[in-house]
Amino acid sequence: MTDAAPAPAAPDGEVAPRGSGWLMPPETDRHDCTWMAWPSQGYTLGDTADEVAAARHTWAAVANAVVGFEPVHMVVVPDDLPVAREHLHPDVELVPSDLDDAWMRDIGPSFVRSADGTRLGAVDWVFNGWGAQSWATWEHDARIGAFVGGLAGAEVIGSALVNEGGGIHVDGLGTVLLTETVQLDPGRNPGLTRADVEDELARTIGATACIWLPRGLTRDYDEFGTRGHVDIVATIASPGVVLLHEQQDPSHPDHAVSRALREVLEDARDARGLRFEVVGVPAPRTLADADGPVDWSYINHLVVNDGVIACTFGDEQDEASLAVLAEAYPGRRVVGVDARPLFDRGGGIHCITQQQPALRGPAGSAG
Repeated sequence: MTDAAPAPAAPDGEVAPRGSGWLMPPETDRHDCTWMAWPSQGYTLGDTADEVAAARHTWAAVANAVVGFEPVHMVVVPDDLPVAREHLHPDVELVPSDLDDAWMRDIGPSFVRSADGTRLGAVDWVFNGWGAQSWATWEHDARIGAFVGGLAGAEVIGSALVNEGGGIHVDGLGTVLLTETVQLDPGRNPGLTRADVEDELARTIGATACIWLPRGLTRDYDEFGTRGHVDIVATIASPGVVLLHEQQDPSHPDHAVSRALREVLEDARDARGLRFEVVGVPAPRTLADADGPVDWSYINHLVVNDGVIACTFGDEQDEASLAVLAEAYPGRRVVGVDARPLFDRGGGIHCITQQQPALRGPAGSAG
């Protein structure tokens, strides 16, 4: 964690960004829309008819839930436009483009705003298949950040940092959560130091306090994992409040991981110099599947306008943990979507979505 003093206050109590003047707003700010990508090929779609049907049904279920709260733009390989239209609510807008995969959080841009909130930026990270993993292809996905940013009317901010949207979470005040095994991954950014990464995050998203977690969940280091994305293990629900994946069963390897991460977070300070309240969100009680210990997590939710789209698992813990989310996001309606087919493929609801924040009007309110 950097020991930088907070920057001067910006409008509405925000901490002003440094360097370039861009600041990544919190997910809880108003959105203009959510961006997604349609599964069209590879392991994400699946090899059998049942796997294909499950992928399409689950991506559509998430989009159809989100569009009940805000507009959804779905990037779709042109040949798949008819099948996507069959599955999706009529209000979901289809945007044709070539794709390799369907994890919009990671291939899309991270949206930022100018200090006064009136200009939209889109950080176009380098995407290289989660650290050049052997099964991944990214010829088309590497272009999606700039493509989506352009369609959104944003100023595209290029970056040489290999990063994915699932690798960061922010509070909108300059605090960012990230993991050593993602941004410092030799397959992503060989030779970079913490300071190098922090400098680039300051330039691109206005980060003034970087809180480095040592790792992510155990399953995330398997073949189709991301090597430690933070958005499956911890998120900032509001300034000063972190939600943490809490594996309560000592027989699961993530029990020790959760405890270690709690220690780091309780010792950390945000961009204002304040400590966090760390709220544990109990993990599903299901501990394993045919491939080993699961990383099912309620942390991998999407906050939308007036709502939260949350992962469910057909698990006896679902109701209680979604109640924790409802308490963390007062005034928002929590809608659950069965995310097991997503986790079977290496991610969750947050991983397949990317919010575009609304800009602020002349009076300083989101417009």
